[in-house]
Amino acid sequence: MKCILLHGLGQTPSDWKNTEKYLDDRADVSCPALFEWLHKTEFSYSSLYQGLEKYCEQFEEPFILGGLSLGGILALQYAIEHSNKVSSLVLMGTQFSMPKKILRFQNIIFRILPDKAFRKMGIGKKEVISLCNSMMDLNFTANLKDIPCRTLVLCGEKDRSNQAASIKLKEQIKNAELKLIPQAGHEINRDNPVQLAEAISTFCYG
Repeated sequence: MKCILLHGLGQTPSDWKNTEKYLDDRADVSCPALFEWLHKTEFSYSSLYQGLEKYCEQFEEPFILGGLSLGGILALQYAIEHSNKVSSLVLMGTQFSMPKKILRFQNIIFRILPDKAFRKMGIGKKEVISLCNSMMDLNFTANLKDIPCRTLVLCGEKDRSNQAASIKLKEQIKNAELKLIPQAGHEINRDNPVQLAEAISTFCYG
């Protein structure tokens, strides 16, 4: 079955390579480069989400959709609005109501960093800040109960910033399970790809 994995802000598709290596053999994995969808358009969350919708049009059969952080937010919205297309949902280190104080603090840090620190993502500092600003008012709280598909909520055991949101996702999505990934912080695909792959494989293909 097709499995689409969406990377986080500050990552690229290559960050899924080690996870993909250990996934179930039945997994037909695609890891799109999210920011390629923003070329020749405004750098905003809404444009990024529209890019996801367009990307998913190519798949006729329902698929597994997973995402980390920013990728998880995109996956969450897609599962809400296109429930017939998602067979299983995997949310990793994902917020459903944006923590504005954290985003503002993050943008302060981004402004201090040199532009070259962002280029590996394929976009610049100005574009990253614009993207983060466009996400300030995102809130999917009222829609969580409308997600019908089986959902796996994952969070690194060291990712204190996202554990409370992960617990609430598990409580509010009716067919959700929660699992903490040991020896991992926020970027669980980098920190512990083996156990991440095992969790996804067991839930989605087991």
